[in-house]
Amino acid sequence: MEVFMLGRFFYGEQVTSLIPESGYSAQNGWCGQKGAGQVLMPNLVDKNRLPSNPQDVWETLVRQVMATAFIRRKVVLAGATGLIGGYLLDMLLAEDSVAEVHALVRRPLKVSHPRLHCHRVDFAALPELPPIDEAYLALGTTLKVAGSHEAFHAVDLQANLAVAMAAVRAGARRIGLVSAAGANAQSSVFYNRVKGELEEALKSLELEALVIARPSLLLDSRAHLGQPPRLAESVAIPMARLIAPLIPGAYRPIHGKDVARALLRSVLTAKGAHVLTSGDMVGR
Repeated sequence: MEVFMLGRFFYGEQVTSLIPESGYSAQNGWCGQKGAGQVLMPNLVDKNRLPSNPQDVWETLVRQVMATAFIRRKVVLAGATGLIGGYLLDMLLAEDSVAEVHALVRRPLKVSHPRLHCHRVDFAALPELPPIDEAYLALGTTLKVAGSHEAFHAVDLQANLAVAMAAVRAGARRIGLVSAAGANAQSSVFYNRVKGELEEALKSLELEALVIARPSLLLDSRAHLGQPPRLAESVAIPMARLIAPLIPGAYRPIHGKDVARALLRSVLTAKGAHVLTSGDMVGR
């Protein structure tokens, strides 16, 4: 059996890693080995809620320790009315360690929750944000909906960057971004170039962690979002489902829920800039 020690967790300063020096006891929970069999935190973690997949154990432990230690995260989310943003909102509100979710929206949300604070804003003139710990950027449009390259640029780059800068001023040091497969600031493709330019701009901010999710084709229906149908997706999604195993990992089709889940998990524990491709996120 792999053995670990769960150290103290200082959110916003340093994430203590799992150190291979101590053990897990079915009777006592997670314990350290400073002294023979000495139990450091027998009741801090509920072992019955740990996942069976070893790669998910650390993220689960972090969330449980944060909740138990009364660490309460304050989060800002931009893009909550979108596909992945909607999943992010649901998952954040389900986290015991999240005390406040500040959703920046252009139109009212249909969701209500005691910890949810909705702010209808003009992204071109954002107000000062309340103190927060982390930010999630999921604003996006399409060239067809935007109507022009300038309008697309204003949403996908300028609005997301404005939220990130406001979040940093409000104390955020961890940011999760929903980008896209193929994002590259040097690309000749306008869509990919704008996505890449945003990524580069965010890397220049003073952050402890920047997690960039680059999903490929999303397999979800958007009907419940009230968005106009996307002809390319209606053709590509059925085909992608059939050939998904043959598609390279970075371009593998993926469900929006997998993207949101992987992004939330990674933002908690990442250090520096980190990119998640579709292959990294499928099934997380």
